Amino acid sequence: MLNKPINKILIIRLSSLGDILLTTPTIRAIKQKYKNSQIDFVLRKEYADTLLYNARISKFFYYNNESNAGLKQELKAAPYDLVIDLQNNFRSRSLINGIKAEILSFKKPTLKKLLLVWFKINLLRNGKTIIQRYADTAKVNLISEELELIIPPKIKAKLEDKKKYIGFCPGSKHFTKRWLPEYFIELGRMLTPRGFTIVLFGGRADKDICEVISEKIPGSINLQNEDDLLQTAAEMQKCKIVITNDSGLMHTATAVKISVAAIFGSTVREFGFAPSNIKNIILENNSLSCRPCSHIGKSACPKKHFRCMKEIKPVYVLDNLKPFIE
Repeated sequence: MLNKPINKILIIRLSSLGDILLTTPTIRAIKQKYKNSQIDFVLRKEYADTLLYNARISKFFYYNNESNAGLKQELKAAPYDLVIDLQNNFRSRSLINGIKAEILSFKKPTLKKLLLVWFKINLLRNGKTIIQRYADTAKVNLISEELELIIPPKIKAKLEDKKKYIGFCPGSKHFTKRWLPEYFIELGRMLTPRGFTIVLFGGRADKDICEVISEKIPGSINLQNEDDLLQTAAEMQKCKIVITNDSGLMHTATAVKISVAAIFGSTVREFGFAPSNIKNIILENNSLSCRPCSHIGKSACPKKHFRCMKEIKPVYVLDNLKPFIE
C-alpha cells in the first residue's frame, strides 16, 4: 500500500505499438484510483499517436535511443510521487535511476516463457493477460480490459460508409508471425465475389507486401501508409472485420472496436497478447509440437517447414469468418 498522497505519476512504456495500446486499460484504472493526479508518460516518439489524444495523460516525454541525458535530468527534477515502469529493461531502469519516488516495476514472466518455448512446459495456460499484468504492476483494479485509441475529429476516413469492407493486415516485424502473402491473395479472391472490398493496411515496413497483395486482388484498396496510425485506425472503423497477424495492427483494430480474426504462427495466446474485449477469433495450428518457437517471432522457421502458417489454409480462414460476415 502506497504510504503518501499520490499527486504526480510517471508511466514508462517505451515501445512498441501493441504494448503501448495495451497500457490504456491500466491508465484508465490509475486515473480512477487517483482522480486528481497528474499522469505523465514516457515513450518513443514514433509511437506518440497511440496516446496523443488520451485526455488522462497530462504530459509526454519522448525517449531517444541515442541520447537521453536531458530527459533523465528532467524526470529527476520533477516531483513524482509514483513511477510505474511497464517496460522494465535496462533503458527504462536507467531513466528512473535517481528519481526519489515509489517505483513499481513490471514483472516479466520470463522463465515461464522460456520453459514454454524451449521445453514446451506450459505454466502460462490460463495465465493472466498482459493487460492484467500491467494493472497488477500499478496496483489498480481494472474497470475493463477495453483498449482505447482516440481519433480526433480532424482525421477523416477515405472509405465510403455503405460499402462492405474487410481489412487485411499482412505485415509483422518478424517473418514467422506473417501469414503467407499468397494466402491473403487467395482469401481476398474468395471474398471479393461475395460483395466485399478488401482494404490493405500497413505501415512503412509493409509497403512491398501490401502492394503485392493489393495488385492481385481485384478491386482491392491499398491504404498502406508511412506509419500514420490515426489515419489507419479511422479507416479500420469502416471495416466489418480485420484479418491480421499477431501484430500491433491487431491491437489497433481492437482499440477501435472492430472485430478481429488473428492468425498466430510461431507465437501463442498464452503469452498474453490475444485480442481483448472485442469479438474475435484466433486461428492457429495446434497440431505442432514445435509451437511456440519464440515469444516474439523469428526471421525464419527453425524447422524449415513453416507448417504453423502454411497449414492454415485460406478456405479454413474463410469458414471461420462466416459468423462475422454473414
